[in-house]
Amino acid sequence: MTVLRRLALLLPLLVVGGCATVQDFLDTLNAGRGAASVPLEDRPVEEPGPRNEFILISAEQSVIGEPQVVFTRGQDTLPDLAREYGLGFDELVEANPGVSPWLPGDGTPILLPTQYVLPDVPREGVVLNIANKRLFYFPDSADGEPQKVFTYPIGIGRVGWETPLGSARVIAKATDPAWYVPASVRREHAEMGDPLPSVVPPGPDNPLGAHVLKLDMPGYLIHGTNQPYGVGMRVSHGCVRLYPENIELLYSFVDIGEQVMIVNEPYLLGMLDGEVYFEAHAPLEDDTVASDERLDGLLAEHDASLNRPAKNHIRSVASAASGVPARVYSYDVDEVFDRVQVVRNTVEFDPENPTLEEVRVLIDEAVREADEGQSK
Repeated sequence: MTVLRRLALLLPLLVVGGCATVQDFLDTLNAGRGAASVPLEDRPVEEPGPRNEFILISAEQSVIGEPQVVFTRGQDTLPDLAREYGLGFDELVEANPGVSPWLPGDGTPILLPTQYVLPDVPREGVVLNIANKRLFYFPDSADGEPQKVFTYPIGIGRVGWETPLGSARVIAKATDPAWYVPASVRREHAEMGDPLPSVVPPGPDNPLGAHVLKLDMPGYLIHGTNQPYGVGMRVSHGCVRLYPENIELLYSFVDIGEQVMIVNEPYLLGMLDGEVYFEAHAPLEDDTVASDERLDGLLAEHDASLNRPAKNHIRSVASAASGVPARVYSYDVDEVFDRVQVVRNTVEFDPENPTLEEVRVLIDEAVREADEGQSK
C-alpha cells in the first residue's frame, strides 16, 4: 500500500478521534509503513498449518494460529473448505464477503480465518464463545510444560433457543446416545409438519451424533451431529454441535466434572509476539448488550495501553466485523493479506459426501428453521 493511500486511510481516523498529537500521527505512519505486499499468486504454496491444536509459548500469548489463503479448485464449496480447515460455515462466509458459498469458481483465493484471539477468561477446561461460534479446550499441563489449547467450530442455539451463558460442569458422557426429544422440540416440529418420535435411537438419523457431553444446565449438551454442514451456524435448539471428528477428540479429552464456561465476546483484544491484535464479529441479533456499549467497555478496560489512533482503528475493524484478527498498530484494514500464508488445497472428493445440491438444501433448511423460530 502506498504512503498516499495510507494517509488517505489515516486522516479520517485522526479526525474521528479528535485532536491527535503530532507524535500520535508519526507513530501511526511509521507503524503502518511496510514493503509492498507480494501478490498471493506469486507466493510459495505451503502445507496447511495446525487446524485444532496449538501451544501457548507464554502466559502473555493470547492469539493462536495464522491466517491462510487457499485457491479453490473446480467444484469446491465454502462448506467443503470450512470442514477441511477446521472452520465453521458462518466464519468462512464472513471472512470472504462477496464470494459465492456454493460456486466460488476455479482459482478463487479464499481467506481462511485460522487465527484466533482467545476469550478473556481463565484458561481452564472448556470455554465456549458463542459470539464467534468456537470452542476452546485448555487441558491441564504438567509443571514446566507449555499450555496447549484445542479449538473447534461449533453450532449454537438459534434465536428463540439461545445457548445459555454462564458456568457449568460436565456431569455425564455417552457414546451412541439415544435422543429423548424434549416436548418443546416435538411441538415445534409438529407445527412445521415434521413430527418427531419421543425417542430417536442411535444411528444416522440421530442429531446428537456418536458422542455426547451432558452439562449440569438442564437440557443442554455438547454433542456431535448427523448434519455436519450446519456446524458454525445458529441452527440448534440451544445445544452445542461439533463436527463428528471434533467431538470424538473432545470426548476423549474431557472427563466428568470438567468445567465449562460459556461467554459472549464479539470483540477480543490479544497479544502475540509483542503485537496487539483485535478480532471483531457481528454481535448476535438477540444480544442484550448494545455493540457500542461492548466496544466502549473493551476500549475503556485497555485505555492505558492504546493510543487514540489505535482506538479509532479498532472501531473501523469492528465496523467490518470480518472475524479476522488485525494487528492494531498497522493501522491498515487490509494488513492481513500482507502476512497470510498461501497453503495447499487439501480438499478431497468423497463420493459418500452429499452433493452440492443436497448441501444447499441442508443449509437452506437450517436457515429456514432458524428464521421460522425467530418469527414466532
